[in-house]
Amino acid sequence: MWDIEKRIRRLEDRADLNDMVVRYFLAVDDDDYLALAGIFAEASEFSASGFPGASGREAIVESLRASRRHMGATVHTPDYALFDFQSDDSATGTVGAHLELAIAGRTLMGAVRYRDAYARIDGGWRIVRRHMRVVHMGPWEEIGASLTTELRVRWPGMAPLPSDFPKRVD
Repeated sequence: MWDIEKRIRRLEDRADLNDMVVRYFLAVDDDDYLALAGIFAEASEFSASGFPGASGREAIVESLRASRRHMGATVHTPDYALFDFQSDDSATGTVGAHLELAIAGRTLMGAVRYRDAYARIDGGWRIVRRHMRVVHMGPWEEIGASLTTELRVRWPGMAPLPSDFPKRVD
């Protein structure tokens, strides 16, 4: 059994990681690119289903800035965060979230999962890998049926795509 100090530190680490997840969503919604830069490690990677990714903190922040130039207001809402520790200084996580996005004059709604890796760097947790995968996404007026079709991902100006999480059939 771990000693009490290790157990408390692990709880503090979980709280710190959860806070970082929330800070990421707030920074994205607020177009706070300085805060976003502080969340990613210098050597990090980011990808999002159907869109080019980026490697390195500066490239990731610029990629997010470029994609947000085509958006109006957004609301990123974390639903859950599950963290697994590989060591005292590294962890992986799955973060589920709902997104509301203004794109191409329309409101889109969807659900995503972020598959993350984190590292403690200079005393603080940073994202070293973030892969955003889409459960479903589409215009607000189509959300009522967005989970009932094989092509559950509908970005404006793109052909409908299948979800990164197709329904498993037993």
